[in-house]
Amino acid sequence: MFRKATFNDCDAVYNLICDMEKTELPKGRFSEIFNEQLSDNHYYCLICEIDDRIVGVLNLRFENQLHHAAKIAEIMEFVVDENYRNKEIGRKIFSRACDIAKENGCIQIEVACNQLRIDTHRFYDREDMNNFHYKFSKPLEGETYVDNKLGR
Repeated sequence: MFRKATFNDCDAVYNLICDMEKTELPKGRFSEIFNEQLSDNHYYCLICEIDDRIVGVLNLRFENQLHHAAKIAEIMEFVVDENYRNKEIGRKIFSRACDIAKENGCIQIEVACNQLRIDTHRFYDREDMNNFHYKFSKPLEGETYVDNKLGR
């Protein structure tokens, strides 16, 4: 059911993440980044397969942080195919990701989540995650945004 991603998974991961972001990302650049991360020990892309179909992906980044004086795992992307939601799959993927983070010496797992993803917030609340932080962002190219929307 769970395994580490390979480059052969790129198209399926791309499709899931584009669905999550409600946008079509540049596929060539996505593939380059995906391939770079697969060979970098600071990343772990966890795949969930059911009947030889990729139905979920959770991408972790491991990083030593000065303000923790320890290694932290951060969920960079996490999506379950909409046809497989509300079936405990997300919970199982998240649990496995927590185990992987511990195995990699992490003391904590974190995630930043767009304010518009209300259902996702409820999921993380159910998984005993705490909302103690704000995340701020500023575009360094193009327009400054006034309204929040997915895909940015």
